[in-house]
Formats: sequence, C-alpha cells, structure tokens
Amino acid sequence: MSRIERDFLGEKTLPDKVYYGVQTKRGRDNFNITGLKTSREPKLVKAFGYVKKAAALANRDLGALEPDVAEAICKACDRLIAGEFAEQFVTDFIQGGAGTSMNMNANEVIANVALEMLGKAKGDYAVINPNDHVNCSQSTNDAYPTAFRLALILRLESYAKALLALQERFAEKGVEFDRVLKMGRTHLQDAVPMSMGAEFHGFATTISEEIQRIQESENLLKEVNLGATAIGTSVNAPEGYPALATRYLAELTGIDFVLATDLVEATSDTGAYVQLSGVIKRTAVKLTKICNDLRLLASGPRCGFNEISLPQLQPGSSIMPGKVNPVIPEVVNQAGFLVIGFDLTVTLAASAGQLQLNVMEPVIGFALFSSINVMQNAVNSLNHNCVKGIRANAEHTRAMVMNSLGIVTQLSPILGYKKCADIAREGFEQNKSLHDIVVTEQKLISQEKWDEVFSFDNLIKPKFIKK
Repeated sequence: MSRIERDFLGEKTLPDKVYYGVQTKRGRDNFNITGLKTSREPKLVKAFGYVKKAAALANRDLGALEPDVAEAICKACDRLIAGEFAEQFVTDFIQGGAGTSMNMNANEVIANVALEMLGKAKGDYAVINPNDHVNCSQSTNDAYPTAFRLALILRLESYAKALLALQERFAEKGVEFDRVLKMGRTHLQDAVPMSMGAEFHGFATTISEEIQRIQESENLLKEVNLGATAIGTSVNAPEGYPALATRYLAELTGIDFVLATDLVEATSDTGAYVQLSGVIKRTAVKLTKICNDLRLLASGPRCGFNEISLPQLQPGSSIMPGKVNPVIPEVVNQAGFLVIGFDLTVTLAASAGQLQLNVMEPVIGFALFSSINVMQNAVNSLNHNCVKGIRANAEHTRAMVMNSLGIVTQLSPILGYKKCADIAREGFEQNKSLHDIVVTEQKLISQEKWDEVFSFDNLIKPKFIKK
C-alpha cells in the first residue's frame, strides 16, 4: 500500500504505513551524511511535540487556528511527547536548509497522526495541513532552534546525573584513602607529602565545578526566539503570539523559558551553543587530565609508580603474557579528544552564519548531542568500570614518601633552605636517606623532633614547627 503526496516541486510516492510526508522524503533522499537519523535523539522528537503544541494552543487562543484543528494537533503532539512515533523522524542529523527537513518531518508526522485520530487518511491535508496548520505562525528558523534548545536541556539532565555520580564516587574514594600517605609531585618530580584522599577529593571537586557550569549554560538555553518566524520580524504571526507561545511552552515543560528581547538578534545568534559546547569540552579536558593521572599512578606495577591498582578488566597484550592495561582511562581520554574536536566544529559553524540566520545549526546540533552522548558514556564507564574498584597501595606509597628527598622541605623552617638543599644533594649523590644524614650522622635534630616533623598528621596537614 502506498500514497502519493505533492509539493510545489512535484510528486513523491510513500509507503502508506509511514507518517512522514513528501518534504521529509525529499530531505531523506537529499541528505545522507552521517547515516544517523533524528530518531536517535528521542528528546529532540519530544521537544518538537512540546513546541508544536505550544504553538497550536497560542494560535487557538488568538484565532489563527480553529479550536477543533488545534485540539487534534495537540493530541498528536501529546503522543510524540509520550515517546510515540520517534522512528518516523528519518532525516539525517546534518542537513542543508537550516533544519527545514527536520521541522517538516515533525509537521508532517503530527499532521498525519492527527488525521488518523480523526478517522481521515494520511495525506488528507485539506483537513490538517503540515504547513498551514501544524506550522501556523512558525518558521523553521524559530521552531527548530526552540526545539533544539529544549531537547538539549532535557538531554543534559541525565548527563549531569552521570557527572554527579562520578563526583560522589571520587569523594567516597577521598574518604577511603584519607589516611593513605603519598608523595605529591610537581613537574613529575617529588614535591611534598600529601594524603591520597586529598588527591581524590580534588578530583571530586573539579567534577562538581563542571556540574555548576552545565547549570549556567542551561540558563542561556532558556531564552528562545519562538514567534520570531523567518528572521525575527514575526511575519505571518498574530499580534501577541511570541509571548503567548513562549508562555505555553514554559507551562507545558515546567522549564522557565523566556522570550528573547531582540528576536532579530536571537534568530541568528548561536552563542548559547558555543557556551555549552565549551563547557562540555572543559569537562572533557578535565577528565583527560584525571585519567592521565590515574594512568600514571597505576603505572608499573613493579617498574612504575604503582600507587594505586585499577580493576583488571582484560588481558592487555597479544604477545606479553600477564600484562594488564588501564583501558578505561585510555578510552575516556579518546572520548575527550573526540569531544574537543566536536567543540571546534561548533565554533566554526557558529562563526559561519550570515546575516539574519545561521544555516549551520544542524551540524551544531549533531556535534552537541554527540558530545553529550560520548561524554555521558565515558563518565559512566569511568565511574563503574574504574574508579569504583581502585585500590590504594598504602604501604608502598608510605615507603616512597619516607625514602624521598622531597620531604626535606619539612625541615626548611628548622634548618634553613641552604642547609636543606645541601642535605638533599648529599642524599641524592650518595644514595642516603634523609633520616641517616639529619639524625644519625649530622645529629641536626633529635629523633623526637624528627618524629614530630614527620608524623602522618603533620605530613598531610603541615604545621609550622620552630627549631
């Protein structure tokens, strides 16, 4: 069974089972770039349902739509919001036309769902038309970015939860390793002692900062240009429509959307996407640093730092028996590199807009949703497959601290910088321990003073100790 639909370019034959129409078919035929359909992001389908419903309600109130038509559209939108018909969104994520094919995909699906609910045949657009009714008082240039922003907000919810879970996991490890003594390092050289718990607590803190940045970015996404129509002049929209449609969108979603004060500016501006992409990239950079640290701390095990042991997940070599690699930090690093590349894509696309519209929003959407998906998966993997099972090699780390020359810094207030430097040099050149030089050989301080200076508590939370 099939049906024929027409637009001003001609006819297209469609399987009668599909709910999309001729313009979606053209978009599907024209754009096969990523091989990924809009349906891969169900939050975006849901967002279109909300936007089209808000528009229908506003148009009903203002007399631009007959109440029965608006009601049918709203009922169809409710089904999209509930998660139905996502598979009918078949256009490629990256497309020409600034998202027109994606917007028309939504219009046609909603129209045909509404027609079916009214007992009409799909394609009977004299009753409910994708352009005249579902797209009433709208343009792709305001409906698409509004749905895009809403979808990002909805999608960021689970990503933020994943980050919060990772932050809490690092904090738990911070408590678990609170009494583990280790050597801090700068320039990859021994610095001064610290608690391993403080190191992992630092990881937790840096992740918590990223959650705050996401929340700040979400606020920028809440400013929409719904009702701007083509370029921000609200052509073909009844008076009062922009504010009313935005108010309905806020009521339907429970998100405090606001109408942009300058609709011309808002229609061409993509700054909110640049900001969000930068935040996601920032998190990718921070996670890459953390994973580099984990790989270093777990290196060896016998010929490296060996301060921590990571969960052993798989054999690490096809030729070296018994070798196990830090595969989760490695894959999170690679995810981070990919996200950094996506951020460059967003930057270039945002800068490539001309005059009253940025036609590159589809690739911005692809990059942002891809970044969020990749990062969320990487964060979850790092949390559950790695950080959860990290063990501290406490005896080894303490032995390294007490054998280090870096702890001579603790004696600087007592012996002076120059003397401590001489002691460190002697220890390095003659392979002696500081204790042997300071207490046993030169008797510069007593054993009691040594024990006071180099107690666990004073090493991880140093107090100024006088001579």
